[in-house]
Amino acid sequence: MLRLSGKPVFGGIARGKLFYFQQDENEVTKRLIKNTDLELQRYEFAVEQAQAELDELYTAALDKIGENEAGIFLIHKMLLEDDAFSGSVRSRIKDDHFSADYAVAQTARDLSHSFAKMTSEYIKSRAADLKDVCDRLIRLIQNKAEKRIELNEKVILCADDLMPSETMKLDLSNVLALITCYGSSNSHTAILARTMNIPAIIGIGAEKLSMLREMEAIVDGYNGELYIDPDADTLRRLEKLEEEEAKKREMLKRFKGRRNVTLDGTEIQVYANIAGLNDLNYAIENDGGGIGLYRSEFLFLGRNNFPTEDEQFYNYRQVLERMGGKRVVIRTMDAGADKNIKYFGLTKEENPALGVRSIRLCLMRPEMFKTQLRALLRASMYGKLSIMLPLITDIEEIRQAKKLIEEAKDQLRARDIPFKDDVKVGIMIETPAAVVLSDELARESDFFSIGTNDLEQYVLAFDRQNLQLESYFENRSHKALLKFIGLTCENAHKNGIPVSICGELGADLTLTEDFLKLGVDALSVTPSQILPLRQTIRTIRLDERKQLDAVRMF
Repeated sequence: MLRLSGKPVFGGIARGKLFYFQQDENEVTKRLIKNTDLELQRYEFAVEQAQAELDELYTAALDKIGENEAGIFLIHKMLLEDDAFSGSVRSRIKDDHFSADYAVAQTARDLSHSFAKMTSEYIKSRAADLKDVCDRLIRLIQNKAEKRIELNEKVILCADDLMPSETMKLDLSNVLALITCYGSSNSHTAILARTMNIPAIIGIGAEKLSMLREMEAIVDGYNGELYIDPDADTLRRLEKLEEEEAKKREMLKRFKGRRNVTLDGTEIQVYANIAGLNDLNYAIENDGGGIGLYRSEFLFLGRNNFPTEDEQFYNYRQVLERMGGKRVVIRTMDAGADKNIKYFGLTKEENPALGVRSIRLCLMRPEMFKTQLRALLRASMYGKLSIMLPLITDIEEIRQAKKLIEEAKDQLRARDIPFKDDVKVGIMIETPAAVVLSDELARESDFFSIGTNDLEQYVLAFDRQNLQLESYFENRSHKALLKFIGLTCENAHKNGIPVSICGELGADLTLTEDFLKLGVDALSVTPSQILPLRQTIRTIRLDERKQLDAVRMF
């Protein structure tokens, strides 16, 4: 028996045959060219193709692993569009007369060296993303077909490392576990494993894996151990460990069908965040109390034109019907910023996070917005719909949006199309302005939902996409952020409306008690976090929290 050790990423025991995936290495030789203009055109064409591929990957990732994790492909697009990156490539083509593929390879080499010198492990781990982007460009420049991982049976998948695009195209039904020689806990392989509940070990540090293909092995994802040709004692020990962990998972299943009630009898609603129809299965399987955030912009991504009113209507209708009368909160299109959809024709902005995005974009393009509103209103006949407006900073934005909602209703009445006239309209609290004005905004809203992802970056004044500031994400209990959440809850309850959290922090079990004591009425999380959150809520006592009996979630 041979034992190899690495870093555990996701717990679980898996037994099967090792399958080693050997990535193709792009062969790039130094080649000087005369026609630099033609070579620049080759590069630009490859960039356009790469952007289209990344759009497709982002859309697939939204369905498979959700918005936060899918964002890696938006970062890849940003790298392609980065002035320093593209400027370096163009300079090497135009000034040094390098071929396009060699110019990309040299730029990648220089950036990789810079990454390696940095002390942050997170930034070092992003080297895989840089390699993925550059390999994609070189492949397209060289007009080569993309190599895919073909799995015809259930295996333990091994590789030196896996690129984000490779993991997204995996047939996960045939993956028993993931093992990589390198990588980090922030790598896309690790994110995918945690999201999809696949036992995984990274950083096994053994090039000999390539020589162990086809051998029988067992993975201990709890302790980061890989056993090749395991002996009987090891098998028995790991079987016992898996039985113990299975009991814990079964214990968690006992919370299905139970109420989210604290020890002192306070009921807290727990909903699911989804990005598409595929996520609904997970929301239903994990007993979500409804949908607290449906990211409707995914309908607009990965395509070349606007979805029609009918396309949107049928999609929203399916969500409402399948939730069987449970509350479904659909956020109107939150595009712009890091979700720059090409066919929208948006101009490039120096700071897109503060630019034309979300509700601003919708109000600037009222006909596009009313198409979505009509689709939403039509779908309201098939369930319990609430409409949520993102990135509100001023009361006039709510009033303008409501005016357009009334215009959409008039248009449907003129066509004799039925809809529910009492659809709730709420807003996302994502900016300091919205928090400060929350007393005033609450008078125009049916509910608040705090989007902690954006609120965190605006309150703490840092760019979420800046890798050097990654450590700020770890400071989840920042007093300023918690005070903003508390003020929002206070003003919402004073005006008789409920508050939920739908951002990533809602799933942080170490903050659940803090949120509830601040006055949060509901939490909306990724489906896999619903039952652990329910279990945590049932251990909390909120005797000190002042309850407003008149306030009920929706």
